[in-house]
Amino acid sequence: MPENVTLSTPTPGVTLLTLTRPDRLNAMTADLIEELHRALDAIDLNPECRVVVLTGAGGAFCAGLDLNGYGSPPTLPAGERGQVQLSMATQQHIASVIPRMRGLRQPIIAAVNGAATGGGLALVLGSDIRIASNDARFGVAFVRVGLSACDIGTSWLLPRIVGAGRAHELMLTGRVFDAEEALRIGLVIETVPGQTLLERCLEEARLVMQNSPYGIWMTKETMWASLEIPGLDAAIAMENRTQVMSIGTGDFIEAVDAFMNKRPPAWAPPTA
Repeated sequence: MPENVTLSTPTPGVTLLTLTRPDRLNAMTADLIEELHRALDAIDLNPECRVVVLTGAGGAFCAGLDLNGYGSPPTLPAGERGQVQLSMATQQHIASVIPRMRGLRQPIIAAVNGAATGGGLALVLGSDIRIASNDARFGVAFVRVGLSACDIGTSWLLPRIVGAGRAHELMLTGRVFDAEEALRIGLVIETVPGQTLLERCLEEARLVMQNSPYGIWMTKETMWASLEIPGLDAAIAMENRTQVMSIGTGDFIEAVDAFMNKRPPAWAPPTA
């Protein structure tokens, strides 16, 4: 039975994915990362899930790597017992969760309810929409424990979200910054009182769910891919193909008919 990650359905169409190690500020261990992968795999195959809200139990979102011990990664090749091999397997195991979040067809809303540092900040960066409680705190953190600040995708994600200049300062200092600054620099889109955070995220999820599942899937996939495309022409070419595929699902015809007849659209599942 999962002990470190739980799934629930607070409202139809929304899966609440909660990190549940509150006594350790939801810090990352090998077991937590494995359970997170399994949860994301289950969500990806669930046609009833339209949006994911990611949060942490208790008073923290995720405080990064558990300094009491990560545990053994499941990917260590048989016979490999050297320290370098173990460290690399551990590193790859932790970092693998960010591409998995990015590849999920449902958008992820990060409900940042407290400390989001180190790997916790990476989870925030790997989400598609980020909303924080007023008492949330953020920090790159890796550099403050004798490591490089470039970890778990942070060196790629943070500059693209807040800009290179701000990212360099945050990564070189490793300083902790508050929700107000996170809002000002564009890391989060909104800050709200802690007691209203979940409802605000569900409200955002409902706005997303007004649109077709396939259209949202393709929007997420194309926006992430566009961050890696070096030129406008290549991005437009990808957009053109995505639009043609989207029309082929019938959602465009349904949307027009629903608009003309003043009714809510009846969206086909994303696998249609």
